[in-house]
Amino acid sequence: MDGSRSPFLPSVLPGLTSSNNTGRFNLDANESRGSSVSGVKKRGHGNRSWIKIDQDGSSKILELDKATIMRHCSLPARDLRLLDPLFIYPSTILGREKAIVVSLEQIRCIITADEVILMNSLDRCVVQYNSELCKRLETAKYQADDLPFEFRALELALELTCLSLEAQVKELAMEIYPVLDELASSISTINLERVRRLKGQLLALTQRVQKVHDEIEHLMDDDGDMAEMYLTEKKQRLEAYQSNDPYGQTNISGVDRMVSKSAPVSPVGSISGTQKLQRAFSSIMGSSKHGSLISSSGGGENIDQLEMLLEAYFVVIDNNLSKLSSLKEYIDDTEDLINIKLGNVQNRLIQFELLLTAATFVATIFAVVTGVFGMNFEATIFDYPSAFSWVLVITGVACGFLYVSFLFYFKHKKVFPM
Repeated sequence: MDGSRSPFLPSVLPGLTSSNNTGRFNLDANESRGSSVSGVKKRGHGNRSWIKIDQDGSSKILELDKATIMRHCSLPARDLRLLDPLFIYPSTILGREKAIVVSLEQIRCIITADEVILMNSLDRCVVQYNSELCKRLETAKYQADDLPFEFRALELALELTCLSLEAQVKELAMEIYPVLDELASSISTINLERVRRLKGQLLALTQRVQKVHDEIEHLMDDDGDMAEMYLTEKKQRLEAYQSNDPYGQTNISGVDRMVSKSAPVSPVGSISGTQKLQRAFSSIMGSSKHGSLISSSGGGENIDQLEMLLEAYFVVIDNNLSKLSSLKEYIDDTEDLINIKLGNVQNRLIQFELLLTAATFVATIFAVVTGVFGMNFEATIFDYPSAFSWVLVITGVACGFLYVSFLFYFKHKKVFPM
């Protein structure tokens, strides 16, 4: 057996070796491709650091991925994209079924009826929001406050955003006014460069403030969007509805079990029967918020309460926008003043050039006369020694008279004031 097997070993082993090397090469190539693809997937679906703040004021840091947050808060992926620090989106406040998505400057969070999921960052506004919200929630335990949890969290986000923007507006104003005053007194390249840089900062800050202003105004003008933000009220109504209709809840759970066995499951997770019921209930609320259901539970009063809360910060942000408009107008006025000064200097240079041109013309006439008499030719006038002096005197007087005539002509035509 050994003798019969040995002749085949040299022929088989090289083939096995070459195939294994080829397989190893293919495997390495596939691993490199897989690592690049997995890197992209990790960047898109990896865990991020979040701060979870409960109603009692306790906070803890969690590592969550997008899918978990989407299932927990019933949010689509496009809403979480607004909170992604890799993307630059303008300030946005969105009211959803179970959460409020807030993206105001550096404060990016998801507010539910029970908790706040805040994007963790070392930014001063984020740290201040975390500490201040925990402090206020702990203080609210011992104080009577009818403001719901989600409105407290939203109010603090608006407050810190308005304070941050107001501080930036004041800092920019303190820097712009001295530079503009210095530029108005002395026009130089350095001052112009400083004004150009500050004008760019003013434009960027104005766009940020304008977006916050427009977002708050949009919420104040739409009762439906404000109604979506009553998370605590919707949660209480949903619980009351489920407690009053246990048969419907049992039926829904049975349907869920049937669907879960037959229907495919999405990556985010299928919508439960409770969520379906809540969405249906919230749609009924949104369509009939002026009906008997809203009027019996005081929804109109809550809308007014939220509108007054938004209006308070709308006044602050509108004031900041007015300050930025005043700064822009001051810059425009300074630019107009500089253009007037530069135009005045240019006019003076043109006037001086005109005077020099007239003087050059008169001097050329005098030089021509002297040049003619300096030529080497015979004339009877050279027999009189004082004749050349008289020619020079008469030519000088004529040139002076001609120059004065030019001046009176310029004055008559109002080329420049004399």
